[in-house]
Order: sequence, then C-alpha cells, then structure tokens
Amino acid sequence: MRRSHQRSARPSFDCIALLLQGGGALGSYQAGVYAALAEADLHCDWVAGISIGAINAAIIAGNAPDQRVTRLKAFWEAVSANPLLEWFLGCGASLPTGDVARGLLSQIGSTSALIGGAAGFFSPRLVVPWLYPAGTIEATSYYETKQLKATLERFVDFERINSGEMRFSIGAVNVRTGNFVYFDNTTHVIRPEHVMASGALPPGFPPVEIDGEFFWDGGLISNTPLQWVAESTPRQDTLAFQVDLWSAQGEIPRNIAEVTTRQKEIQYSSRTRANTDQFKRVQRLRSALGSLLSKLPDELHDTAEARLLSAEADQKVYSLVHLIYRGRTYEGHSKDYEFSRLAMTEHWGAGYHDAIKTLRHPEVLERPATIDGVSTFDLSQHGRE
Repeated sequence: MRRSHQRSARPSFDCIALLLQGGGALGSYQAGVYAALAEADLHCDWVAGISIGAINAAIIAGNAPDQRVTRLKAFWEAVSANPLLEWFLGCGASLPTGDVARGLLSQIGSTSALIGGAAGFFSPRLVVPWLYPAGTIEATSYYETKQLKATLERFVDFERINSGEMRFSIGAVNVRTGNFVYFDNTTHVIRPEHVMASGALPPGFPPVEIDGEFFWDGGLISNTPLQWVAESTPRQDTLAFQVDLWSAQGEIPRNIAEVTTRQKEIQYSSRTRANTDQFKRVQRLRSALGSLLSKLPDELHDTAEARLLSAEADQKVYSLVHLIYRGRTYEGHSKDYEFSRLAMTEHWGAGYHDAIKTLRHPEVLERPATIDGVSTFDLSQHGRE
C-alpha cells in the first residue's frame, strides 16, 4: 500500500491521546486508524476507550510499539473468522458486487453473529435466559463472554499495561449504583475483567464482577472518554485523536430499518457531541479565568477566592482531531454486530484511509493559535479529498 503521509518529528504537545468510542464490530475502523498513526510515528502517551474501544485500547497499551498493529490485526482476524465464506472463496468463487449484493452479505454476516456469536468473543447461551433461576448470571444475558477472557490474555500483556509505560483508561457503569467509573492504570491494577466490564452491553452480555461489584458497558452513560481525559489533572498540552464509530449527521430515515440505524447513530454519538461542546466551553472559561487572574493586583493574589479560582484556571492548549466512521449505504442497523471478515477488512481500510487523509493536513499536528487554546479538526468539515 502506498504511503500517503510522511513520518515527522513529534508534535509539540505534552501528551498525545487516543480516544476510542464503543461500536462493536465497527471497532476494526479504530484499528485501521491506529495503523496509520503508528506508520506516521504518532505514538500515543495515553489511550482511553469504551466498550470495543476498551479492547482495542488494551491491545495497544498491552503490546510493544512494534507489535501493536500486528496484534490488532491478529485479534480482528480471530474474532471475524468465517470458515464458510473462506471455503467459498477458496473454491475460486468471487464475491458479488453492488450495494444490493453487499447488503445481502452484510445481513448474512450479522445474522451469523446473532445466531452463532463471534469466535473468541461471545457465544449464545444454549438455553434462553428466562429458563435459568433468577439471580444466576445466566439469567441476565443472551450470550456468554467467558471465551473473551482467554482471548484478551492471548493478545494483551497486562503486566505491560500495569507498568505505566502508557496511561490506560477504560469506562464502565456500576450496575448497583448506576455510577460511571473509569478503570485507570494510575489507580487500578488492570485485569482482563476490567476490559470485559467496559464492553458488557446488556442484555446481550452479562455484567462482569470486579471486587464484589458488577459492571456493564460504559456506553450506557457515555460512549466517549473525552471528558475523562480532558478533566484529569495535572492538565497537559494535549493532541487528542478522537475515533468515533457513530456519525451524528445522517439522512432522514425512509423506513423502519433506517429508523433503527439512525436511532443508534444519534444515541451513541450524542454524548460525544455534548462532551466536545462542553469541553470547548469549559476550556474557554478556564483560559479567560487564567488571563484575568494574571491581571490581579498583587494584594489579591493570595486571597482565598483567588486561590480557589486559580485551581480551575488553565493556559494549556488542546487540539481535538475527529475521525468518524461514515456508514456505507448498504449497511443497516446490524452493522455493529456484523463480525464477518469482509466487513472487518472494509472497516479497517476505511479507518486507515481516513487517518492518512487527515494527516495530509499539516495544521492537524500544530498547536492551536486560538485565544482559548482549543482547536478541532474534522475531515468531513474541513475538506474531504
């Protein structure tokens, strides 16, 4: 594949962060984005994720830099194994082309996952949950995810994650309290269960028990880790690549199937938009407050009010680079559980190409020149090539 961007010196930021949204089978798009960033020598200092983003984050943080793309590829090939399709192609057959044919293949792939699960990830319970006794873990989900633990242990070095070489944060929801929580390697010893908890989306997957508490998918509350990264202290000049799997913008639905698809897009992207807008507003206030405090007379600097406000003042700069998966016309509401090899390859390629197109714009890696110290870049808004 022809390289469409050049390696360059590290951008002048204290921290390069990678923020990975949830979105099931669409997660191979994030892996493709990371492959392009690694190729450009843009190695992150902090990776944070929700749901499938947590799994990708664990593979990135849990491997040496020169092995991360290889391990991501191996994971996605493992969970998207499709023996029937591979046998079909091995017999010399070719895949049909066109949106109608591709849409049919997409439905076959998602139906296969719905009925049979995804290898090394999840599998359907042999008995429906209503037939299990109340209070058992089997009564709480349609699928079981025990095999995911072995898969994570195969592809992730948890000792490396816990070494602190790269900061690692993943979000989940406490089922009992309803509170959102981040498992962070600065405060927790990360285990496979933490990653599984971040992706335990009900009622498909069961909650995951950690230290006597049960946790579900963090996407139930917020599908993006932006707020956690932006509000953590000490604050740093940060270049953040925010990789979203659901687009906030879309067309008016024409039928029930399209309504379901659009509902998911709005539901899972809305918090991303809200968090981004809120972050930009708060950062403007912090910047203005810092500027105002610098103009105070000396006799006011040591007052209790000034000390309280100075804790929130911030002259740091933040650049947010958005990379958003734009669904194909033939993809329906089941695109987040179409774990076919074909879909995985397409999503990976889309992420890779979107990233290299973005990196062709040199301003992406430059420090913000705005008065509030915040800049955002979205290829779809700032010029698609």
